[in-house]
Amino acid sequence: MRALFAFLLALMLAAPAAAQSRDPILVPDISEHEIVLRQGFTGADLLLFGAILDPRGDRADGQYDVVVVLKGPSEQIRLREKERWLGLIWVNAESSDFRSVPSYYALASSRPIANIVDERTALIFELGLDYLQLSPSGSIDPDEQARFSAGLVDLRQRQGLYAEYESGVVVSEGVLYRARLPIPSNVIAGRYVAETFAIADGRVITSATSEVQVFKEGFERRVEEEANNNALLYGLIAVGLSVFMGWAAGRLFALV
Repeated sequence: MRALFAFLLALMLAAPAAAQSRDPILVPDISEHEIVLRQGFTGADLLLFGAILDPRGDRADGQYDVVVVLKGPSEQIRLREKERWLGLIWVNAESSDFRSVPSYYALASSRPIANIVDERTALIFELGLDYLQLSPSGSIDPDEQARFSAGLVDLRQRQGLYAEYESGVVVSEGVLYRARLPIPSNVIAGRYVAETFAIADGRVITSATSEVQVFKEGFERRVEEEANNNALLYGLIAVGLSVFMGWAAGRLFALV
């Protein structure tokens, strides 16, 4: 209810600006601007909604397509391939480094992206998993890099961290839009940015952004802070706890 009230207030404030402008204005909002990662967190659903204010009033209903992209914090990763050695065990093989990989990426659109924009526009705005710019580092054969990039996207999809929802945006009366995106339980804390695009005739007419803060609190937050600020001590405690639990389990079974 609070999010809806804030959205209606923003809509009222944006209306005068739209009347003075020739370009449409996007007024986006999100059902939750904060998500807390507590123990037992099983995921959440975000409702992204808003309105397209067109001061010209000469567009028929449905002429705008809407695309919503939600991205999580970027991270550096190294992706390794595994290969079977002598047909017996799996060992590390080739690897590739990526400087800036979205930890989470979800896209919802009113129609399939291929029916909304051309490949150049999709690449510029990263509209779709096929057009993500993963920023590989180092020198590697382009074909090998493409293979690693595809493998990374496939891995994140299987983890539930990357997803595309064609026809996932519902546009009502050519003005209001809404989309639901799932937030899985294995997301990382940080700043998530939702960008909404209004598209007409294959061209991005306007865009707007909203933010979601995902964070930990309580015991989980303290553990994360200690792991980041005192990595050596955290590692020693983790190893010591593992040794103690193993010893305790051994003693327990010995007494049974």
